[in-house]
Amino acid sequence: MSQFGPEYIRAIAPYQAGKPISEVAREFGLDEANIVKLASNENPFGVPASAQAAMAAAAAELGRYPDANGFDLKAALAARYDVPADWITLGNGSNDILEIAAHAFVQKGQGVIYSQYSFAVYALAAQGVGARGVSVPARGHGHDLDAMAAAIDADTRLLYIANPNNPTGTFIPAAEIEAFLAKVPAHVVVVLDEAYNEFLEEKDQFESTAWVRNHPNLIVSRTFSKAYGLAGLRVGFAIAQPALTDLMNRVRQPFNVNSLAQAAAIAALNDKAFLEKGAENNRAGYRQLTAAFDELGLEYVPSYGNFVLVKVGEDEGAGARVNIALLKQGVIVRPVGAYGLPQWLRISIGLPDENARFVDALKKALG
Repeated sequence: MSQFGPEYIRAIAPYQAGKPISEVAREFGLDEANIVKLASNENPFGVPASAQAAMAAAAAELGRYPDANGFDLKAALAARYDVPADWITLGNGSNDILEIAAHAFVQKGQGVIYSQYSFAVYALAAQGVGARGVSVPARGHGHDLDAMAAAIDADTRLLYIANPNNPTGTFIPAAEIEAFLAKVPAHVVVVLDEAYNEFLEEKDQFESTAWVRNHPNLIVSRTFSKAYGLAGLRVGFAIAQPALTDLMNRVRQPFNVNSLAQAAAIAALNDKAFLEKGAENNRAGYRQLTAAFDELGLEYVPSYGNFVLVKVGEDEGAGARVNIALLKQGVIVRPVGAYGLPQWLRISIGLPDENARFVDALKKALG
């Protein structure tokens, strides 16, 4: 089939998502009810009750197309972040936003910069438009902003920063981001991907949308998939000045955020009690997991997200081997060999009993 499609499309290795529970049950002959999934950084509390009620009310109108412009959701986001509604672009998850940016701002052969060990979709988005992907070596498993600034050239059009970073959990303080943005030439669009922003401690939080006012080339990307518990509905959004959002909306698919997703997102957006419950569970779960790693003498990367990257062996096959041993015990985690981290696993923070189940399984897997 090599005669079909351009070479840069044929070269793409499709994104490998975390294994669903049903697949693991089939593969290993396990009962789905006894499987713990800590692979995809999902909210262990599931969909908030406020969002469930909103979806039930919206279901009566499912025979009609959703609002293609997402007026009510944009209005809620505009009020929440104190920006005009035309500064907002809606996405089918923030993954959609990342790809829309590549389609809107990059031509074949132009440069797209991202960090080593950052979200795999950045490279995939670049490949999908035939761009020249530039992976800048990481510093301490995180972004080396100085090196990323030095990598910018006349043909660079897009640059991705994940903060906190997935899959490593590293974080860049606000002052360093601000200093970096001041260095970026006006012809380069910066996507600041903040999918895990809501998990930051209060001392680390900052409102990056204020930077959008000062930088016409900045896009801030957020999602409802993590802290808000709406992963299965796929709702993301971007905040940028109209010169960018206008172009993004020209290539955005119509009706890309469905009616139920829009209704649920509006309800979840200001559900402070649900967010606080999730943040508290995340802090406790982080302590629970890292205490176990310390007890086992395992190296891990201090994380600012709702997951922890842990090294489970010294040989190149360690991650894959321990992952299979965990799957056989009904525990799903995320191998990250595709990120160039074959000795490591990424563990999503779950409920206390789920974390405990993983720790017990890990001890058996490690022997």
